[in-house]
Amino acid sequence: MEGTPNTARSDAAARNDGPVARVERIQGADLHFWEYGPDPAEVSAEAPLIVMVHGLRGTHHGLEPIVEHLPGRRVVVPDLPGFGDSGPMPGRTHDVQGYAAAISELIESLGGRQRPVVLLGHSFGSIVAAHVVSSEPDLVRRLVLVNPISTPALRGPRVVLSWLTSLYYKIGTALPDRLGRALLSNRLVVLGASRAMLRSRDPEVRRFVHESHLRHFSRFHSPQLLQETYTASVSGTVADYRGALQLPTLAIAGESDEIAPLEGQRAFVEGLPDAELVVLDEVGHLVHYETPRAAAEAIERFLEQ
Repeated sequence: MEGTPNTARSDAAARNDGPVARVERIQGADLHFWEYGPDPAEVSAEAPLIVMVHGLRGTHHGLEPIVEHLPGRRVVVPDLPGFGDSGPMPGRTHDVQGYAAAISELIESLGGRQRPVVLLGHSFGSIVAAHVVSSEPDLVRRLVLVNPISTPALRGPRVVLSWLTSLYYKIGTALPDRLGRALLSNRLVVLGASRAMLRSRDPEVRRFVHESHLRHFSRFHSPQLLQETYTASVSGTVADYRGALQLPTLAIAGESDEIAPLEGQRAFVEGLPDAELVVLDEVGHLVHYETPRAAAEAIERFLEQ
């Protein structure tokens, strides 16, 4: 594999303690990604490679709770360009098409043409994953969409909140860089967004989610890049790619998800030729934090079919 591990330990030692961190040049960006599970050399060519795509303002850390409940599976989770440890893509817009190109190139670099690939996307990452399948239908064998964005954000009952959020991002971009970062990273705003998405009443889960968002939610390259990505996140849905999703697809929904309402996800799945919808009760838009074990169990059942 081109690139060098972002760790001083050997791969074997790193896998005993946790993931192997790597970096590759993808779409002109230094893309950082983490490999979990057994060494690729020890995995059967028929065993699937699971690639996960995080949502808006996320990093690979957010999907780790699901990965932890998939023992024995080879999983790769990148930080999307411009977020977390990954640099931006020079000369490219940080939108669905740009991120899909980066994920496709990463899968290719990991030998995705030689083994079955399962692509998972959460929230905005679900739109990116759907675009990958539509543009590279032979690259992905199975698709998993967690809290998929199935209904337009700028229409329907959430339109006022969506427009206010859009204004917030526009102001953050219009301000000088230091002030814009301060506004977009404001602790109260981050905690407010965290509470809006969270449904669990478990104090330990709530504390973990809030701490994770405070630590990682503001790790973006620039206000301008964040504005580009936010605009992309509210400009389309996975339903836009319904006609291209001919592969086996699993959608995992939160019953109380207000960002990706359940009725939209039911309609989306009903329009697919080979799809299953798993609904998790009393869960919002953070399935990967609130019920990672249940999500992983649904994924395992899907992969074993």
